[in-house]
Parts: sequence; structure tokens; C-alpha cells
Amino acid sequence: MTIPTSVNMKSKRTAATTWLLALGVLYTLYFAQTLLLPVVVTSLIALLLSPLVAALRRIHVPRTISAFMLVTTLIAPFTFLAAELAEPAQKWAKLVPELTAHLTEQLDSLSEAMEGGNKLTASQTKDSEGFSFFGLFDEKAAPSAKASEENTVTQRIKQGGMELMISMLATTPMILAQLVTGVILTLFLLIFGPTLFEAFIHHFPNITDKGTVRCLVATIQKELSRYIVTVSFINAGLGLSIALTLYLIGIEDALLWGVLAGLLNFIPYVGSLIGVIILTLAGLVQFGVQPMALLPPGVYFLLNLMESQFVTPTVLGRNMQLNPLIVVLWLLVWGWLWGAVGVLLAVPLLVCIKLTLAQLNIWTHWLKIIEADSH
Repeated sequence: MTIPTSVNMKSKRTAATTWLLALGVLYTLYFAQTLLLPVVVTSLIALLLSPLVAALRRIHVPRTISAFMLVTTLIAPFTFLAAELAEPAQKWAKLVPELTAHLTEQLDSLSEAMEGGNKLTASQTKDSEGFSFFGLFDEKAAPSAKASEENTVTQRIKQGGMELMISMLATTPMILAQLVTGVILTLFLLIFGPTLFEAFIHHFPNITDKGTVRCLVATIQKELSRYIVTVSFINAGLGLSIALTLYLIGIEDALLWGVLAGLLNFIPYVGSLIGVIILTLAGLVQFGVQPMALLPPGVYFLLNLMESQFVTPTVLGRNMQLNPLIVVLWLLVWGWLWGAVGVLLAVPLLVCIKLTLAQLNIWTHWLKIIEADSH
């Protein structure tokens, strides 16, 4: 009877240790965000570009030259887009407080209309009840209190808009510093990463089957690179299609909405919902409250539906399918950990975990849960 008890206690200790380790990793990811976020982003970019660097190395192009060429080629279109989208983005950033104030005015007018009906009913009730001495003071105090409340709301809206603009300006230097750090780290990973990996494989004593490890890493790198490139091209095509369609039907800032749609498409399920909401607001701003305002979100919804139901499953195949519920929960976790960037990185990280589990043939039960078909 002693042996089963000891085994049971040992299994409980192992489970408790596992949960403590998981919580430790989770909180380390949360508190070390500023350190780990650039490393993860640049590692994915380096993973994406490494096959091209290796291909150029086979035709005797030095890693330093090929790395600089590829990083410059990758940065150039994003720099062009940033320059083109700077003006419309600033316009919409300034327009947000005005839209909020306009919406508040509409709500105030609606509440005034409702209060007018209530006051009319109340006055009829008072007339039927007779004269009230304290009602004289209430009638005099009500307008001033109402005006004070409206002024307070307006001031808070304006203050919120100013705080938004100030926070955006304050975070700009930090974003630029992170971009520069990311570019430098990507170059170093592309140039010196393979040499460091080979030294690690060669000199680390616990690695016995070095050929299997090289094959495993190469397979994961190839599959993940293929996934990222394919999804990036699909999302870029979707964004270009949406931008062109919105431009042809006369929607303002069509390029901005196309780029935003392409970026949001990296976020499965949730991104499309956010895109519909944003383009609905854009349609309301341009056309007002009329049926034409539903044209931009309608175009976005139809093109996104075609992409998600036909293009992506056909191109990627079923081996890259993920369970929708797992994806949404995964997005929530990484959104809590690393914010908007974490949401963008969530699915590539999940695909990386899935490929690693499949190649190592471990934790197959978790792999089956990740791949569980929703149909």
C-alpha cells in the first residue's frame, strides 16, 4: 500500500511543478515584453529570409551582402507605404475627437428630445397635482446643472482627443528605436546565426544525433517560412484588391483601408470583425447615415469571405488548418501578453509550435487538439 501512495504523491508533485513552470513562463513573457518582443519578431523575419540567404550563399554571394540586400528590399515597400499613408493617418487621428464630439452631440440631442417628453409628462402631472413651492428652486437649478454637465462632457471628449495625440507622439521615438533595433538584430541573425547554430550543434554535449537535429531545424524552418510567405502574399493580395475596389467606387483613403485590411487579415476571425467595424465608420463619415455607407464594409466582407473560404484553404491545404476555438483563445492570451503585436504574432507562433510537435512526434494529444477539425 505504500508504493501506490508514493507514486501518487510523486505524480501530484510533478503536476504542481509543471503548472508552476507554466505560470513562470507566462509571467516572464508578460514582464519581459520589451526584451522578448524584438527578439521574437526579428527571429521570425530572419527565419523568413534565411532560405534566400542560403540560396545566395550557394552562388558565392557573401552573407553580409545578401543580408543587407534582402533587408533593404523588405524595408523599401514599407517605407513607401508609411510615406503614402502618413497624411491620411494624421487626418483620421485628428478626426477621431471630432467624430466623438459629433456622436456625443447626436446623443445629447436624442436625450434632450426624450427629456422634453418626460418634462412635458412631468409638468402635466404637476399641474394636476397643484402648486409646489420647492419646484420653483428645481426649475431654476435644472438648466444650470444641465449646462454644467454638457460642458464637462465636452471638455472630457476634447481632453481625451488631446491625450490620444500626445500619447501617439510620445510613443513615436520608442517605436523608431525598436524598429532600428529590429533591423540591426535581423542583420546579425542572418549573418552570424547559422555559424552560431553550427557551433551549438557541434560542441553541445547532450546532442548525440547531430544530423537529425539539423534535418529537424531545416524542415521546421522551411515549412514555417513557406507558411509566412504564403499568408503574407495572400493578405497583400487581399489588401490590394480591397484598396483597388474601394478606389474604383470612390471611397476616400482607399489605400489606407486596403493596408489596414491586409494587416488585420493576419488576425483570424477577430481581424475581419474589426475591419467591418472600421470600414462601417469610414462609410458613415463619407456618406452619412444612408445605404451608401454600407458599401465599404460590404466590399470588405465579400472579398474577405472569398479569401477565407476559397483562396487560403486551397493554397495552404489542410495540413495547416487550425481549430478556430484554439486560435481565438491563443489570440486572447497573446493579446494580453504583448498587445496588438502579440495578436499579429500569435498565429505564426502557433504554427511554429504545431510544426515542432509534428516533427518531434511528441505531445501528440496536444497536436490533435490544435488540428481538431471544426467540420
